[in-house]
Amino acid sequence: MADGRTSVAVLGAGLIGIDLAEKVQRSRALHLSLVSGRDREGLGLRRAVEMGFTTTAGGIDSLLESGPFDIVFDTSNADDHAEHWSRLRQTGATLIDLTPAQLGTVVVPTVNGDQALTHQHISLVSCGGQASIPILHTLAQHCTPQYIEVISTGASASAGRATRLNLDQYITTTQAAIRAFTGVPEAKVMVNLSPARPAPPFRVVLTVLATDLRPHPLHSVVAVAAESVRTYAPGFAVTSVAVDDGRISVAVEVTAEGGRIPRYAGNLDIINAAAVLLAEQHTAARFR
Repeated sequence: MADGRTSVAVLGAGLIGIDLAEKVQRSRALHLSLVSGRDREGLGLRRAVEMGFTTTAGGIDSLLESGPFDIVFDTSNADDHAEHWSRLRQTGATLIDLTPAQLGTVVVPTVNGDQALTHQHISLVSCGGQASIPILHTLAQHCTPQYIEVISTGASASAGRATRLNLDQYITTTQAAIRAFTGVPEAKVMVNLSPARPAPPFRVVLTVLATDLRPHPLHSVVAVAAESVRTYAPGFAVTSVAVDDGRISVAVEVTAEGGRIPRYAGNLDIINAAAVLLAEQHTAARFR
């Protein structure tokens, strides 16, 4: 504990890591002890220094030398995450993974957020998973989906190098999580990075095929699910719901609210907001 708050570190100083560090800094329950990147001269670490954060270069090695920490957020990349977990697990830290590594216990706050309280290794799937699964899980309680398709579109400027390198893992990890949370036999995930100017907000379109759809309850349950997400990601909004014979389409838009990232970077905002929420709940559970 530091200053009565849980000591946390952010591993990775890319777009996600720096926004997450700022969100942690604003938390009353969490103390940002360290931001660890790889390149002291890199833009991310230089920005972290300008923001007044304690930083170190050298990645996981420097983080371990600077610890221990109660919670570590891994915002680096999926290829390195297995090594990070292997080395961090012996320290007793809770590791919250924001990479699409498909390791650890998969958690979506409004669906199974309580599981984060009892596991040391937590996976947040992907930004597309955090935006789509709350709605899809709710729909699966009211119909029997046979096929689910999720198409995410984000601004190119909101996707850093690690995100681009991990697009294949992003797709497979999100598809696996959708199948696990909905029981659907087949799920397809697609990702678009748009270079358009002005940059578009983060949009996710969900299509569910099922033979037992009933229009009336579906509109209301989607609205309730969206309201639950907005308790920690205020920029989350359902922009349309269309129910046809055997098919429901839901369009979701996420904008970043507050902080330094632009409003179009809702993909960063929603996964980081989920990470901070789970860390705060983990802290509260420890005190109880």
